Amino acid sequence: MGEATAPRRDDRPADNPKNQVQSVAKAFAVLRAFGPGMPELTVSEVGLRAGLDRGTAFRLIHTLLDLGYLRAVPGGRRFRLALKCLELGHAALAAHDLGEHAAPLLRDVVPAIADAGSLGVLEAGEVIYLARVEAGLDQHGLVRRPGTRIGAYATALGQAILAFLPREEQLRQLDAVPRVKLSERTLTGLDALLARLAEVRARGWALSEGENAYGLCTVAAPVLDAAGAPIAGVSLTIVGGRLPAVEFADLAAPRAGAIAAELAAAVRLSHGAIGPGRVPR
Repeated sequence: MGEATAPRRDDRPADNPKNQVQSVAKAFAVLRAFGPGMPELTVSEVGLRAGLDRGTAFRLIHTLLDLGYLRAVPGGRRFRLALKCLELGHAALAAHDLGEHAAPLLRDVVPAIADAGSLGVLEAGEVIYLARVEAGLDQHGLVRRPGTRIGAYATALGQAILAFLPREEQLRQLDAVPRVKLSERTLTGLDALLARLAEVRARGWALSEGENAYGLCTVAAPVLDAAGAPIAGVSLTIVGGRLPAVEFADLAAPRAGAIAAELAAAVRLSHGAIGPGRVPR
């Protein structure tokens, strides 16, 4: 297999200032200046909150007025967001399933960084896969289609979720399924698993090397809600031999964490409209 490499910076438009249109960025800064505590603002207040001079703020406000995204408050000196702004979020909110939001993020890193990427949730001691993007793992008989279930104790994905639960809930989940050895590296003892979960929580991500299937190395990160509770997990997997586990972890852990953080933000910003959805049976 080819060596895993991070995408070139030029391949990631959001990271390159040359690819940004500053006038568009400033227009969105104007829209973001409004909030629950500041629903009505003057031109000067918009400029202050958006980091713009008064002239630029004035021109952008009147452009957004003409486009229908702002409206003037009676009296003419203050402005507020118009209902047309709801159109901006409608397309994202229309896909309520977190798996639908995860799939394109996983495709960004498969096969560039990993041979497979997954989104899963925890239920009754098992990880249930909600989304899966693969590049060749099916040739090794390693298929994890949406709806596939596997004991959470034996997967990096499951351990990443379990690690952020209260201890009592960890025990309940670990006791919910028989803990059998899937390989010689599988941890099944309760004390060993609890120690592993403590390590995962301290580090922020989980690493599994051949624990649930021979020849696989997986890194996983939790998707946390606003209160810090895990609602799902994201994992990236390679077939052994593509990279040493330590190198893969250095490369993949930040990307898994970034995907998990983006999904967590989607859940938070949608006020729960976006979520795991109906768990496949």
